[in-house]
Amino acid sequence: MAVSSEVAGKDTVGAVMCPYRLVLEHVTSRWGVLVLIELLDRPYRFSELRRAIGNVSEKMLTQTLQTLERDGLVHRDAKPVIPPRVDYSLTDLGHEAAEQVRALALWTESRMGEVEKAREDYDARKRGL
Repeated sequence: MAVSSEVAGKDTVGAVMCPYRLVLEHVTSRWGVLVLIELLDRPYRFSELRRAIGNVSEKMLTQTLQTLERDGLVHRDAKPVIPPRVDYSLTDLGHEAAEQVRALALWTESRMGEVEKAREDYDARKRGL
């Protein structure tokens, strides 16, 4: 799969690549990343997941979960009890995606010192102009 806007010399911005880009956007969105990584540990109820992630509004978490569910990455299990109980977990596809996202997050964490140094160097060059 190519992520660029050209495949075999044809422009695919509006057609072929759109579905790939949308899924990539969903998986790598601010809240999508955190939801996927958190759900790697275990299933969560909505309120538990919201607390575990922190600083996410109810609306944004709901939208993120619905998007990931639609993409086949998250499973929503609504139990017919009172009060209602809804658990969220990863599907096999979601688990695979979450492992990839977690690997990127771990890489970012391990390389943060180099990133900070690069930023300092960049800022120093910009100030020197």
